[in-house]
Amino acid sequence: MTVEEKIEKSETRIFKTVFPNNTNHYDTLFGGAAMHMMDEVAFITATRFSRQTMVTVSSDRIDFKKPIPAGTFIELIGRVSHIGNTSLKVKVDIYIEQMYSEDRERAVTGEFSFVAIDEHKKPIAVLK
Repeated sequence: MTVEEKIEKSETRIFKTVFPNNTNHYDTLFGGAAMHMMDEVAFITATRFSRQTMVTVSSDRIDFKKPIPAGTFIELIGRVSHIGNTSLKVKVDIYIEQMYSEDRERAVTGEFSFVAIDEHKKPIAVLK
């Protein structure tokens, strides 16, 4: 399988509903909750790409462009954006979807860096 095919095959899409228990006093999604979900999607994407033990080493810039209101659906999309020797980056976008209309817009974008590790927690090549 080519690297491009692996990237395509590892793309991860998860839908969630924004319930009030994940919102702040403005009735919008907590930034920390969004980051948690983004890191989870990034981890799944990185692992699906490499099929090895992956650990998060950093979250690069995360831009909160729009507030995410309670009572909406969100879609998180993770895609490998860069491949190094022992590391890779995953870009994650969060899109807001209104429940009862076709409206959809990107709300948050971020990038997460991962390193592949062996059983001794030492970095190993991402691509076998």
